[in-house]
Order: sequence, then structure tokens, then C-alpha cells
Amino acid sequence: MRPTTLCFLMNERGQILLGRKKRGFGVSKWNGFGGKLEPGETFRQCAVRELKEESGITAAPEKLHLAGFLDFKFSVHPELDHIGYVYFLYTYSGNITETEEMEPQWFPKNAMPYQHMWQGDRTWIPLLLQGKKITGTVIFADDDETVQSLDITEVETLKEIEKNIT
Repeated sequence: MRPTTLCFLMNERGQILLGRKKRGFGVSKWNGFGGKLEPGETFRQCAVRELKEESGITAAPEKLHLAGFLDFKFSVHPELDHIGYVYFLYTYSGNITETEEMEPQWFPKNAMPYQHMWQGDRTWIPLLLQGKKITGTVIFADDDETVQSLDITEVETLKEIEKNIT
């Protein structure tokens, strides 16, 4: 189980910034920005670092809005299993930049490229875009793509682990 983060930027027009993964795990899929915690990092520090590395955007950890906690499980490849906090960010600085890893693009909330995202995203991201907080588990089938099962629960509040768990 790897601890990870995922961060979605929102602009004043209500658009969401996604990045198309250019290499590695999830290549060619649109997603938020994030990745694995490094030793000594908190989840928020990881989200801010990954956002900067993948998009050029700078943010303060306290400006992240906690929206979800998800447990992703891969039936055949448990080494891919990961948990992660999902954040939204409305206040940031810098110029959005394409990097070696991600190609960023703004999308209207009602025109998300779900057909080019992880299969489970079309279930849980709309809940977040409605302002709901969620926890859940997404279990992938043998092909590491198809969702075998999905259990998403809306919650009033989320408790965040504030120290590094690596």
C-alpha cells in the first residue's frame, strides 16, 4: 500500500485543470496532479510538491481543500495498491506549464474527458464536483483497468493523517 495524493485545481470560471499523463503508470489518461509521498513528507506537502513538479503551479499546503480519501486496489498486481487523499485547490500562483510527465488542460465541469480517464473516476469525481466529501474503495479487475467493484460513501467530514506514514 503506497500513500499518495491527488490534487485538482479549479479556476474562477469553474473549470478544472487536468493533466494527461505522458509516461509511466496511467499513461495517456487525464487525471489530477499527484503522486507518492517521499520520506518525511506529509500528504499536503506531497500534493504541493507533485503539483509543482507536474504543472509548474505553486501552492501553500494550508490552501488545499480536503475532498476525499480513496483506497485503490489492483486484484492481480497488489504492488500497485495505493491509498490517497484527494484535494481541491482554488488559490495558487505561477504559470501552468507542460512537463515531461503531464500535459495540462482546463475542462468545464460538464465536459470532463471521462472516456480518457480511469474508469472509476466517472463515479467519484462528479460527487466531488458537487461539493461532496467522499471515502471509498476502488477495486480493479485482472486487466488493471476495468473496475471490478466500487464502494463510495459520502461523508460529512474527513479526518486527515497529518504525519508521514511511509
